[in-house]
Amino acid sequence: MSNLCELPRKNASSNEISEILSRYKTVAIVGISDKEDRDSYIVGKYLIENGYTVIPVNPNITEFMGIKAYPSLLEIPGTVDVVDIFRKPEAVPEIVEHAIKKGAKVIWMQKGIVNNAAAENARAHGLKVVMDRCMMVEHRARKATGNNSNSP
Repeated sequence: MSNLCELPRKNASSNEISEILSRYKTVAIVGISDKEDRDSYIVGKYLIENGYTVIPVNPNITEFMGIKAYPSLLEIPGTVDVVDIFRKPEAVPEIVEHAIKKGAKVIWMQKGIVNNAAAENARAHGLKVVMDRCMMVEHRARKATGNNSNSP
């Protein structure tokens, strides 16, 4: 089956997503753009405005909203909780390998991004995996229902 049609297997449950959003606050956004009309920019800005620490990862930009951008996950100093991926499915396996090396806790593939083989690899190394979901949409939905995912 082509990655274009791939559906997520063993995706995180709603409760697991709520736990991820409330527990993990440092998010590396791989493929973030410095263009305000791009989804990755909108999501990054939203996460910052809602108490998350965003680490931009994109070799083609130097900063995002005044925050230093890194060319790859492996060049980020310190730890990362969530790796939020805005890249094509075929780029995900290498990103997962880098996330494992960085000690990340969660792989989050944005809406439209599914790679079950990479997800299995991440799970085999103890990471939680969310596929084909938007972090901003999930956070916003929980905020609207009173499930405040910014509480400690």
